[in-house]
Amino acid sequence: MRIVSLTASNTEIVWALGCLDQLVGVDDHSDFSAEVSRIPRVGPDLQVNLDKVETLKPDLVLSSLSVPGMERVVEGLERRGIPQVVLDPETLADVYADIRRVAELLGVPRQGTHVVRAMQQRIAAARGRLPNWVRPPRVMVEWWPRPMIAAGQRSWVTQMLEALGAQNAFAHLEVRSKPLGAAEVEEAQPDLITVSWCGVKKLRPEVVLKRNLRIPAIRYGQVFPLEEAYLGRPGPRLAEGVERLANLLQRVPVWAKPIPGVEGGGGEGI
Repeated sequence: MRIVSLTASNTEIVWALGCLDQLVGVDDHSDFSAEVSRIPRVGPDLQVNLDKVETLKPDLVLSSLSVPGMERVVEGLERRGIPQVVLDPETLADVYADIRRVAELLGVPRQGTHVVRAMQQRIAAARGRLPNWVRPPRVMVEWWPRPMIAAGQRSWVTQMLEALGAQNAFAHLEVRSKPLGAAEVEEAQPDLITVSWCGVKKLRPEVVLKRNLRIPAIRYGQVFPLEEAYLGRPGPRLAEGVERLANLLQRVPVWAKPIPGVEGGGGEGI
């Protein structure tokens, strides 16, 4: 089968299923695994060159709506009559279902089950390394710094954190993500912030630490870089993302002391 993948997450699902040999085209952002670099490119996810896709004569295109704005690409493929499957996960359970669905389409259903089980086992093991907190640590996963944009309830990030006994600081917002004002962040009182800016190679926690916000994460210096590739791509690498979140949570001491020169705070630590 000739497959074209239009997002990095879809490409990584195909990789995990052991079917890279079926990929004849990928989007410009697909960068994992190393073998993907040899596959023809069809443009960035929001500006896919539909002529290139059509030229590749795919039997199936793996599209996605997990990237805001990809509706235009999906509609363009529909107009051209190019066969596609559109993945649009919100929860971690949705991601598991999508992996199994793609596995069925590629004729490797047992491998799909194996990939999901392996993810679940890694996530459970990560939870086993963490303590049982008096209350769940509140975590802010920041997708963008100006304006501050963070993951909301309708993001698989919520279940990733819950699997670790932690909490999405913005799980009360029934959105996938949302631009936030200072007052909203202070009300949420995150204990830890991950700098997971989309499409940015150099992540800068110091930018967050300089904000004049009265929150535990800033007062206690619990702001860390965590690449968006491990949190923002709804595919098999989310299991590694959970492991990396667990490593960060292990670094947050229950006796957290303010860092020198930082005046923020106003909430309790973990």
